[in-house]
Amino acid sequence: MTQTELFRVLAGIALLLFAAHAMGRLFARFRQPPVIGEILGGLLLGPTVLGQVLPGTGNWLFPEDGPVASGIELVHQLGMLLLMFTAGAQMRRVFSRQDGRSVAVIAVAGMAVPFGIGLLAVGAVDTEALLGPAGDVPALTLVLACAIAVTSIPVISRIMLDLGIIRTRFARVVLSVAVVEDVILNVILSVALGMVAGGGEGGFGLAHALGIESANASAAYHSVASVAFFGLMTLGAMAVRRHARGRTVAPARPATVAVRMAMLLAVCASCVFLGVAPMFGAFVVGLLSGMNDPGTSGQAGAQDDSLGQLRGFATGFFVPVYFATVGLKLDLVHSFDLWFTIGFILTACLAKATSAYAGARLSDRPKSESLDLAIALNARGGPGIVLATVSFDAGIVNASLFTTLVLTAIVTSQLAGWWLERAVSRGSFDADSAFVPRAPDTKAAKGPPVETRTG
Repeated sequence: MTQTELFRVLAGIALLLFAAHAMGRLFARFRQPPVIGEILGGLLLGPTVLGQVLPGTGNWLFPEDGPVASGIELVHQLGMLLLMFTAGAQMRRVFSRQDGRSVAVIAVAGMAVPFGIGLLAVGAVDTEALLGPAGDVPALTLVLACAIAVTSIPVISRIMLDLGIIRTRFARVVLSVAVVEDVILNVILSVALGMVAGGGEGGFGLAHALGIESANASAAYHSVASVAFFGLMTLGAMAVRRHARGRTVAPARPATVAVRMAMLLAVCASCVFLGVAPMFGAFVVGLLSGMNDPGTSGQAGAQDDSLGQLRGFATGFFVPVYFATVGLKLDLVHSFDLWFTIGFILTACLAKATSAYAGARLSDRPKSESLDLAIALNARGGPGIVLATVSFDAGIVNASLFTTLVLTAIVTSQLAGWWLERAVSRGSFDADSAFVPRAPDTKAAKGPPVETRTG
């Protein structure tokens, strides 16, 4: 890399970081999800704005290929892995036995029905107009189905945290359902990515070494590999946790930030070789790290400190650059189909919200709570954006569908934030971690709703 190329990489990353933080803080000030501001910051530097005003400058700073593009792409990939890691780590102590039936019913209904609708919807659209360079229709079908069924963990948790309802039973149910759905959908997405990875000349990985080339054999292999990876990681974490509980002597100073980062990168590298999506590996590592963190059992320790330090640096640098790069790739001038996007957003929202509402009603939730659950679980946020990005980078979807998927994630997140803010202002949630139905004549409420501060 020449000095000029190094300057362009550093200047480009600096601009992306500045734009992401500036727009993110602006959105947060108006009580909007900062992630949307971070994407908008990248959009301003991409072909949509800077590319129209100063096309030469935009292409010089952010070329499509070459060493400069590779340098920025490396930071982008690390940001995606750290985003999934931190999202998984935040899931500790989410599940509760008393919510088990509700979570199971809502997760099954809210995931299986939209996923099935997504599979059927592919037959009603022209796949040739949506296919990326990989030209893999089965992989495209899985991506579209996942895009309709996915639920956001980071964005919806951030919204509920800002609204002061993160400790309510409602929030616990939403996050529990989101975790179940995202684990399963990440396995499916991993299969889709594996189907188009390692093919052709220069193929890499275990599937290539075994000579697995046909579509059916590839799908079967990557399905087994993803499930086996999750199972082995879970068993290993349980063994480590059991061993730690059986020790009578206080253990030595546990994992540092460097050890956690090295483990994360090693597991993700192993995923690439096995044909499992590295983003799924990062999510599982984060999920298991949170479960085995001493902080979950009330013991303060270096692990909790290192996890917080890693999360802080990731959310301060890598993750904002990642979302800004997503905005950088959006081209609303040349790769934006307005009517298809509107139709897709309406279909996705109707399928997801209706099925989640039905699942909530089947689990004996009040109508008002069921509606709030449906709108909250309809937010696609970070996972929806990650799905769009990795499928676009893998060549499964083209630029137009990539733009549609990102806009779907943004619109549904905005809708969820607006709806929940109105619910809080009406006193739908109390301070005792229980959901209070809004209907004034309901017999389930034992007293008037308690107002919750939204600041």
